[in-house]
This record gives sequence, C-alpha cells and structure tokens, in this order.
Amino acid sequence: MQTMQEIFARQKRALFFLLALLILGWAFTGAKEIFAGLLLGLIFGLYNFWILIRRMEQFDKKLDQGKKVSLGSGLRFASGVAAAAIAMSMPEYFNLISTVIGLMIPYALLLVDRIFYHVKHQS
Repeated sequence: MQTMQEIFARQKRALFFLLALLILGWAFTGAKEIFAGLLLGLIFGLYNFWILIRRMEQFDKKLDQGKKVSLGSGLRFASGVAAAAIAMSMPEYFNLISTVIGLMIPYALLLVDRIFYHVKHQS
C-alpha cells in the first residue's frame, strides 16, 4: 500500500505537468479566459488537495492518540468559494465554469490514479 505522501508526490507531478500545458494553452490560443479559469481552479484545487493530505496525516496521528480532528472541509470549501469569487469578480479574465472544472481536476486525477493502481495490483 502506498503512503499518502507517495500518492501526493505523484499527483503533484501530474498536476504541474497539466499546469504547464494550461499555461501553453493560455499563451498560444485565443481562449485565454477559459485557460485562465482552468489555471485558477487548478491552483486552488491543488491547494485543497494539499490541505486534504496534510489533514489526513494529522487525522491518523490524532486517531492513534484517541483524539478528534477535522479534515479541513470548511477551509477547502472556503478556498473553492474564493476561487469562484475571483472568477466572478473578473469575468473578463476568468471563465467561471472552467474555474469550477479546474477545482475538480485534482480529485478526478486522484480517482483515475487509484483505479489504475488497483487494476495493476489486483491479485
């Protein structure tokens, strides 16, 4: 079984590669608002994913000690609201729909990665 840090490191590599592709799309296409929205959402999504990984590690430690801890849902929700608020306040620069899609990209990549991992390591 992989640790959360190994999963996060692999996801980070994939997300940084995707960020580079989105920057190229923003720079060389006419759909700047869409790519900017995807970039904005992906940056906030990566931040949310980092918070989730950090809180899950704290959760494991606190659970071993018999204490209760939050997984940071409120902070991740506020981060998503902040990304949407930025996109809504500057519609000439960011597309709201692509920002929301960008927020979900890290979770979609995590799901795909876990499916591939389980198919590959099935006995």
